[in-house]
Amino acid sequence: MQSIKEKTQKTFSSLKATRGYKNPMQSPRIVKVVVSVGTGSFKDAKKKELALDRLTKITGQRPSVRGAKQSIAAFKVRQGDPVGLAVTLRGKRMYDFLDKLIHVALPRTKDFRGVSSKAIDKMGNYTLGIKEHTIFPETADEELKDVFGLAITIVTTARTKEETKEFLDYLSFPFKKTEEKK
Repeated sequence: MQSIKEKTQKTFSSLKATRGYKNPMQSPRIVKVVVSVGTGSFKDAKKKELALDRLTKITGQRPSVRGAKQSIAAFKVRQGDPVGLAVTLRGKRMYDFLDKLIHVALPRTKDFRGVSSKAIDKMGNYTLGIKEHTIFPETADEELKDVFGLAITIVTTARTKEETKEFLDYLSFPFKKTEEKK
């Protein structure tokens, strides 16, 4: 089984026939992976610390605390209040995280049939939402009462949705089979 990094390095030779690339720099690459967690609903400081600890274990990097951009009185949130955590992964940690996500964590989800290819935006980035952080092997413990979701954004150099889809397919991203038939 090839790792994501090895496959990314061979992208040009495999996609140049279908895409008409003339230069290896034209082939898409993964720039970074951003993993974020919203903690706005956690009023308890211990729950926020737990989310910080779990996200650190999952990504291998300490997350930064993100503040609210504006005050919203209905939610009792003031500008600058901590409402989330985010980690930006690049280089070796990024590739290790993607390998773990694709080959270990996603297959552990309940009734996993693939991820949606509709989450590719116009800029060529893919955002994946995960409902439970417990699919990652680092967080397997008895304390399942404080389960939180996270968003994973894969930022690529691809320019279109179709190019991104083809690139992620080549990287063996597990897309749903029913969407391709439509």
